[in-house]
Amino acid sequence: MKLSLKRLFGRSMTGGLDLAEAPPPPSPRSAARKTALVSLALVLAIIGALAGGYYFAMRPVTLRIAVGPANSDDVKVVQTLTQGFAQHKSQVRLRPIQTDSAIASASALADGKVDLAIVRGDLEVPKNAQAVATLRKNVVVLWSVPAKGKKKGAKITKIAQLAGHRIGVVGRTQANVNLLKVILQQYGVDSAKVEIVQFPANEVADAIKAQKADVYLAAGPVNSKITADAIAASIKEGGTPTFLEIDSADAIAQNHPVYEASEIPAGTYGGSPARPEDEVKTISFSHHIVARKGVSETTIAAFTRQLFAVRQQLVTEFPLAAKIETPDTDKDAVIPVHPGAAAFVDGEEKTFLDKYSDYIWWGLMALSAMGSIGAWFAGYLKKDERDNNNHLRDRLLDMIAAARKCETTEELDQMQTEADDILRDTLRCYDHGAIEEGALTAFNIALDQFHSAVADRKALLMSLPQNLQRAGAQFRAAGNA
Repeated sequence: MKLSLKRLFGRSMTGGLDLAEAPPPPSPRSAARKTALVSLALVLAIIGALAGGYYFAMRPVTLRIAVGPANSDDVKVVQTLTQGFAQHKSQVRLRPIQTDSAIASASALADGKVDLAIVRGDLEVPKNAQAVATLRKNVVVLWSVPAKGKKKGAKITKIAQLAGHRIGVVGRTQANVNLLKVILQQYGVDSAKVEIVQFPANEVADAIKAQKADVYLAAGPVNSKITADAIAASIKEGGTPTFLEIDSADAIAQNHPVYEASEIPAGTYGGSPARPEDEVKTISFSHHIVARKGVSETTIAAFTRQLFAVRQQLVTEFPLAAKIETPDTDKDAVIPVHPGAAAFVDGEEKTFLDKYSDYIWWGLMALSAMGSIGAWFAGYLKKDERDNNNHLRDRLLDMIAAARKCETTEELDQMQTEADDILRDTLRCYDHGAIEEGALTAFNIALDQFHSAVADRKALLMSLPQNLQRAGAQFRAAGNA
């Protein structure tokens, strides 16, 4: 349509020559083409923004996790999870940060140096820590070893008999010593009246052989190899270990919520007769995976989902992974649960669209509003050009009436030259988008009327004798004078 109109308007009013034949200067892109390019650019920008947002939201995130001490079960579990996440190309990856102890791990989390940490539930938990999962539960095992030779004395069967005796604590952590003191306090045994000696796990067998303690305490999973080896060492020395029952476990748990009443099943440590022969009541505490409070809810939800998905696949090659449990989501939990972990446990985890649909919707609305405002502003900037063109169209209509009254062909030629200028300006306005195609059609009608009026007037003037034309011109000149 546009090209046909240009061809129609391209002819000259002055000599019947086609103005299009003269090479005109290159005109600017048409408004329609500009609009199409702008629209395409806008669509591509929206698609790029959505793709960038999706990539940003779904890109792999690496979380630093503090765990220690070296060679502990916690370190082995975290290393296995790290490898499992990497092999499955999970959204969340782990970078273990090894520490000297669970206390050091908790401090690293409190200082914001890591995103996750493995902490003992019976130690002070950082205020910025929120539970993600229970890594495992440790039970307390207390057993006495019969003395031999000169040290032989009364058999120890109850915790209340520990005053005046030496107690060996397996492991170098102060937390186990604090745990022992909690138990002694419950039974009214003054910790100052017992001698507490700590042994590294690899020195327990030698300590038992040298009778360095009368009673031993170990804390670890029910099937802990360290505890099992220590009890086996007690048997090799010719005695039968006696397991000391913590029958006040419920009271301890009531007074210290970080502990729970638990049991050691009969025969846990094998042997014939079974060790222990009967179920032994004790207390337990948990090792937790905690997250820093500021870590994204979405990230922790994804981590928790991956954790329990990988756990099922790792159980066969790493049985300790089976000990991982979901966190306590109750409001009165000792360690408050992280909202991301709670969303996974409660089945309320949000998808990408659930989380960002409102932002996408409002973004599209904002872009639409900006487009409308931009279109209005562009039209406002072209208001003067459009008004000027309207004046030129009115001038063309006035020229139609004037052409019908012209007395000479010279005047008609001048009008045709002016009409050519109006035509060029109108086409330029159309190219700039100042006028629409409807206005161009109206101008075409006016131009046709002007062309017809000029042609009719020229034909009439050419049919008159030359003397009448000169007389008319002189009469008109006299009247103007």
